[in-house]
Amino acid sequence: MSDLTSELDRLAGVPALLVALDFDGVLAPLVDDPSSSRPLPASADAVRALAGLPGTTVVMVSGRGRDDLASVSGFDAPVRLVGSHGGEFDPDLAASLGRGEFLTPEQQERRAALIEEMQALVDDVPGARVEIKPAGAAVHVRGVDPVAGTALLDRVRHGAAARDGIDATEGKDVVDLAVLVTTKGSAVDALRAHLDADAVLFAGDDVTDETVFNRLTSTDVGIKVGDGDTAASHRVASPEEMADVLTHLAGARTG
Repeated sequence: MSDLTSELDRLAGVPALLVALDFDGVLAPLVDDPSSSRPLPASADAVRALAGLPGTTVVMVSGRGRDDLASVSGFDAPVRLVGSHGGEFDPDLAASLGRGEFLTPEQQERRAALIEEMQALVDDVPGARVEIKPAGAAVHVRGVDPVAGTALLDRVRHGAAARDGIDATEGKDVVDLAVLVTTKGSAVDALRAHLDADAVLFAGDDVTDETVFNRLTSTDVGIKVGDGDTAASHRVASPEEMADVLTHLAGARTG
């Protein structure tokens, strides 16, 4: 932690800092029912403190749909929200980045058919569920019988996920299907350029976050939360430890 503390103290002094954070498993402990997820109080306090500081932009970058992310996180401006793995920016960000309509009519039709198909698959597996998203649908099997859950995700992988026009993203006990190609890494790149940020701090816990870690530069700080292979330069064990990291950064940058 001493090396990470030194890096946080360095970031505290840069003129323009972008703090980009995944939500589930980073600010909020993972739970079986995603709708019940909430940020740890210490993390929420630190996020709001950072977002209120000059030269500091805090953005949630999540696989959740943006409206869902707003609901469970409780964050609003000046904290910015990016959902659907970087495909869906909050209105102010979308306007400033020059992003127009989210989906074309053809993509909207494809999304509707995808949701219907995924719902039919999930209905046959007790405990599995479909999360409907602006760009498609995610099939979740957290808490499902392991054999049944694995079989369901395999059907998704070899069915809809293998078709043209569908972008599949693997996560922890989930396959996320979208009718457009997006990554968290490309979203963070766009934010960095738009803000002319001197450095980025990014924290994530899932395989989808590696698209950001792999793009960070030597001036940035990447933090992997929890176990698993990663390209991040630092690691903490849990959302509770991540709360300490954000609290330290907020205090150092305030000073």
